[in-house]
Amino acid sequence: MVLITGANGSAGGDPELTLRGHRTVGVELPGHGLRDAQFRRSYQAPQNLARLATERSPMAGVTLDDYAEAAVRVVRRAAELGPVIAWAGSMGGATLNRVANEVPRLLKRIVYSSAFCCVDLPRMADYLQLPEARESMILELGSAGIGDPAVIGASRTNFRTNDLTMLAKMKQALCADATDAEFLAMLNGMHPDESIEVPLADTRGHVDTWGTIPRTFIRHTRDRIIPLALQDRMIAGADRATPHNKFEVRSVATSHAPDVEGWAATINIVDELARRR
Repeated sequence: MVLITGANGSAGGDPELTLRGHRTVGVELPGHGLRDAQFRRSYQAPQNLARLATERSPMAGVTLDDYAEAAVRVVRRAAELGPVIAWAGSMGGATLNRVANEVPRLLKRIVYSSAFCCVDLPRMADYLQLPEARESMILELGSAGIGDPAVIGASRTNFRTNDLTMLAKMKQALCADATDAEFLAMLNGMHPDESIEVPLADTRGHVDTWGTIPRTFIRHTRDRIIPLALQDRMIAGADRATPHNKFEVRSVATSHAPDVEGWAATINIVDELARRR
């Protein structure tokens, strides 16, 4: 099973899936490696906000093509061991669409966990302009940004801020269901920089490639970043494109970033899908 993280995330498998007998591997996206220098001294406490706002990012120039190339490489290696299920969360759906377009025959199933699935509109940014996105808190989350993207070459979010107002806003947007400990642990593991190219790239799934693969969408019913109405809009658009191969839809009562219970429910779904013949 290949796991593709969303924005600002790190590569990682899942121990519970491994204990249930599934090989899992996370895709290390370009710019998100341990040696890519996203975590810098200016980001540590006490923070040097002036430097943090101007230091050039290792994400500068990183594109969706780069993400897709990295993910396809992992899928190809995993496929040497058997059929592959590829899972993606949030912005990882853009990468998953590209992978499905490129190597559809290597994929047993693709799974979107409240992830972008662009089909009838080309870009993630286009979906965020729809009426179904009007309740999204993505702009509020963006207020935690620091620096000029044109200068640093990326979007940069200060996840290590100690501004209580900003922390409350980020928690509400990302994982309102989580405990404070879960929330802060998540923030401390997130990469501050993300590509400014990916949300503007064409990431449409193609009917003759992506559209041939069995697929599942796990709806996050309390999501404040990709609201439920927008998730349903993407599901409907995909199903119209391939009426012979519609999404299998599941739902988990959790926020955009699942809390412990929400992730456990997600693992149960993925485990079931992986055990199917």
